[in-house]
Amino acid sequence: MPSARNPSVTRKHATRLLVPLFVAGCGNSAAPAQPEEERALVERVIGTLASDDMQGRFAYDEGGRRAAAFLAAEFEAAGLEPLEGLDGYLQTFVTRAFTVEDLRVAVDGEEVEGDRVFARLRSPSIAWASGEGDVVVIGPEMSLQDEFRSASRRGDVLILVAEAHARGFDSLRTRFAGRTARALGDESGTSMVVALADATDGVDFEVHANATVTEVPISNVIGVVPGRRSEETVVFSGHYDHIGIQAPVDGDSIGNGANDNASGTTAVVALARRFARRGTPERSLIFVAFTAEEGGGFGARYFSNGVDPAEIVAMFNIEMIGKPGVEGPNTAWITGFERSSFGTILQDAVAGTGFAFGPDPYPEENLFFRSDNATLARLGVPAHSISTTPIDVDPDYHQVTDHVETLDLDHMVETIRGIARAAETIVDGLATPTRVDPDAVVDPRNR
Repeated sequence: MPSARNPSVTRKHATRLLVPLFVAGCGNSAAPAQPEEERALVERVIGTLASDDMQGRFAYDEGGRRAAAFLAAEFEAAGLEPLEGLDGYLQTFVTRAFTVEDLRVAVDGEEVEGDRVFARLRSPSIAWASGEGDVVVIGPEMSLQDEFRSASRRGDVLILVAEAHARGFDSLRTRFAGRTARALGDESGTSMVVALADATDGVDFEVHANATVTEVPISNVIGVVPGRRSEETVVFSGHYDHIGIQAPVDGDSIGNGANDNASGTTAVVALARRFARRGTPERSLIFVAFTAEEGGGFGARYFSNGVDPAEIVAMFNIEMIGKPGVEGPNTAWITGFERSSFGTILQDAVAGTGFAFGPDPYPEENLFFRSDNATLARLGVPAHSISTTPIDVDPDYHQVTDHVETLDLDHMVETIRGIARAAETIVDGLATPTRVDPDAVVDPRNR
């Protein structure tokens, strides 16, 4: 593990702010840039992050490293300080990739042929047998999709799929067999083995599998504005990674991820510049561009392992703000609105400004659990995602068509201004959101 593990967010930082206070008379308000400057910043940052040169910003490839370096330079130029314990703005840590090399499954004494079995391992090796491992039988009358979704979340599990589901099994095998499983650091996550074989409850089975393990370093990008209250911190975050290179569609194979989530990351850069310009805030501010949100939330998980959640007053996680939502322009919505007073504080802060915040209009999508806020929320932090995009009908979500040209940049700029205004009372120590109940943060998809 790198020596930067478990950095404190509460100690005095070693460097000084690099940007002078040049906006006079701003008082305790986040100092805005001139409109043309702010619009130019948004266009430049999102244009760079979503360019073909970034190769879709896949966390484990050159595109992800290139994006991290770009954002580190932006944080430095904004006047942020490095987080204590880091050599610069990159919080680098190790993930492990598991590639299945050997897999053997026997059901009732007969070995299952290789094209009728696949596995997702998060351990170097497994050896399961009847009475020692969890087995789920998906019979011919059951829903393969529903039963598989439930079974795949049970931990280490062997899933036996009835021959009647052969076509669906082939689809699952195509989807999962070529996917690299990953784990954070030295963790050994859960493994799943799936076989096409008729079976009943009480079946005898044996499973043996081995994987090649490769260590891959990846990086969060972090900058700090130290405040007067060193033990009270407000976090602004967004994930900068995306899905990388995909199967070509009309000759385009790069998942540029302009909305998801170059838009949110651009907002974090813009907010960092705003708040750094206003001088020393009451509460300390941390700006984080997370990596690997798209594949396990490893960036947020690693960051959370190194902070005291009791000292984080609030988390503004910004996700997909490039398109206006169903509530119209100058509006944004907040996931998990009912779980703390975070949302009502933001509503009060922008009252009369022409911008409005509301609850998540897509509760059935479980969006509170689908971004990096969830990691800190499970630790009691009032951590919420702010978004605007109609996620249920967005045709560009996780597609190679997610280009800057599909976005409304004027809407983005107004949303960033709205978030800045809304954050002021929390940053200034005038309002403190209630804590999230960690015992109630249970993903309904796992029930």
